[in-house]
Amino acid sequence: MKKYVLYLLLFASQSMFAQTYQPNWKSIDSRPIPAWYQDAKFGIFIHWGVYSVPAWAPKGQYSEWYQQNLQSNGFKGQAVAYHNKKYGADFSYYQFAPLFKADLFDPEAWAKLFEQSGAKYIVLTSKHHDGFALWPSKQASESRGFAWNAAEAGPKRDLLGDLFKAVRKTSVHPGIYYSLYEWYNPLWLNNKQLYVKKHMIPQIKDVIETYKPEVFWTDGEWEQPDTLWHSTAILSWMFNDSKVKDKVVVNDRWGKDTRYKHGGFYSPEYQPNMDFKDHYFEESRGMGFSYGYNRMEDAWDYNSAKVLILHLLDKVSRGGNFLLDIGPDADGKIPPIMQERLLEIGQWLKINGEAVYGTTKYKNSIQWGPGKRDYQPKSEDNGEHVGGDIMLKLTEDPEPGYALKEVFFTQKGKIIFATVPVWPANHKVILRDMDLKGKKVTLLETGQVLPYTVNGKNSEVKFPEFNPRKMKTRYSYVIKID
Repeated sequence: MKKYVLYLLLFASQSMFAQTYQPNWKSIDSRPIPAWYQDAKFGIFIHWGVYSVPAWAPKGQYSEWYQQNLQSNGFKGQAVAYHNKKYGADFSYYQFAPLFKADLFDPEAWAKLFEQSGAKYIVLTSKHHDGFALWPSKQASESRGFAWNAAEAGPKRDLLGDLFKAVRKTSVHPGIYYSLYEWYNPLWLNNKQLYVKKHMIPQIKDVIETYKPEVFWTDGEWEQPDTLWHSTAILSWMFNDSKVKDKVVVNDRWGKDTRYKHGGFYSPEYQPNMDFKDHYFEESRGMGFSYGYNRMEDAWDYNSAKVLILHLLDKVSRGGNFLLDIGPDADGKIPPIMQERLLEIGQWLKINGEAVYGTTKYKNSIQWGPGKRDYQPKSEDNGEHVGGDIMLKLTEDPEPGYALKEVFFTQKGKIIFATVPVWPANHKVILRDMDLKGKKVTLLETGQVLPYTVNGKNSEVKFPEFNPRKMKTRYSYVIKID
């Protein structure tokens, strides 16, 4: 009863009595994930904000956590030492806001790049844990007593609105990331319930009703249970009465007790080995490591397009999406190396996208070779954040005794797609437990018919000599079985 009273107080509307989803997890979890999102497969994460000014963290760390590490003496004092040397001990994080100018931000160019990358949706950080909003949020400034949004400070521009306007002219779906908590918001520090009621909930309603995002990607939930956030009440309103009720997709970050349990799609980050069986998921990762732009990262810290495409194939074959992050700089430019990677992925998808978009999980999502399947690279955080090169170890350069992922499968109706990470050196691919008798087998890029033989439960597909004049693809080759 208390949940319903709270719902009425916070989210009352004329359509209240027609609601479908009740403010409890059983009801919320029954909502299907909208089909457009499951068909999309590939999205772009965009971490952009005041933290893009210092754009600093040690390699292998998140630069968007600059304020937290500065004010908590993070990285064993490295953050404070760097900041004091670069900006001075009296220079506060809030003084970065005027330097976040975004004067070179061209939303039309961004939108064009996103579309050419083959991505079908974006997720922009409308507000990260520092609380700085990329739209004219009155709550952001009122709760602090000074200008703390992009329309009043820094660029003095509605960055979120301008990007959404440009993106909506393309085939790309617009979405936002929203941090539930804020590290140093006075309301949060002094009265968490008041923060949620007076600041967070009105802010969520404002950004959703004003900009109508089709993805609402929450984070910063881990310190408190979902009951503090009033998560089920928010989601019930969103699914029943908001302007995005029929299209919006949400993740699982709604309380310290909800990840991989409740909400919409599950949202691992840098965790490529997690298997969610039949629940839809989306793995996110950066091109380097940091989500926000990190000036400490060098060219060799960035994953190649080849590796990123392997990540995409791995996620899609296992029944999920891939959310690849970029970190624009404080001027509003997307670093050229990030643009290059996106365009390379887009070129591959232009040729082979039929095996990705709108597909479903095949009964055998991945064909493994002989050996152990539990390879885990060494990491400082016990494998919580696994680097991108793991896909090379799993597809072409295994450690002794470990298995390779030989083929990634997807399905579209009766058509099966089998993607091999490398062109077979012996010009043949054995598809185990697959009888191709009576099937037409072609190389997707060229349409060339591939001969095959059936041996018991297995089929052997013969590849031609690789011809670089005919093949634009240089990695991950798709067999179409019709």
